[in-house]
Amino acid sequence: LINGWDKAVEDAAVMDIKYMVCAWIYKEERVSLDLYKELADMLNKAGEACSKAKIQLGYHSHNFEFPPIDGTVPYDLLLQNTDKELVKMEADLFWITKAGVDPVEYFNKYPGRFPLWHVKDMERGSEQFREVGHGVIDFDRIFAAREVAGLKHWFIEQDQTSREPFESLAMSRDHALAKNW
Repeated sequence: LINGWDKAVEDAAVMDIKYMVCAWIYKEERVSLDLYKELADMLNKAGEACSKAKIQLGYHSHNFEFPPIDGTVPYDLLLQNTDKELVKMEADLFWITKAGVDPVEYFNKYPGRFPLWHVKDMERGSEQFREVGHGVIDFDRIFAAREVAGLKHWFIEQDQTSREPFESLAMSRDHALAKNW
């Protein structure tokens, strides 16, 4: 978000990319609320540059943004300290669920902030990745909240699989098609 950001935005605009997403922050960048406040400031500045180029900036969630630091949930800090027009969230439904948080509660608390979703399922008990519809996440309930979330695009994703990757993808795709999400 700092080094070469303006050039990255310029290049994305030339390619007519509609979203740029901060996908990850390193462990040493998530140890204090002050660092999360700095991140929120960086996201706002990066979002301004994106907005000028008609690109939407997003931030991808994991489970590490949810355990409180000094009584404050870092994910809430990011949502509360970023401009809701400049910075949207790419909700990874697996990681949010793994953190023990209800994504629908977040959609209701911060409506319109979640235009992008990563959709992957979780194995019962082990909290490992599963094909969509073959785990414990209640996607019907989550997709029922798509409008309040502000959903525009969702992506089937599975970080790891015990099957052949395309077999796993087909299982998730077929389940999603049958549900007509």
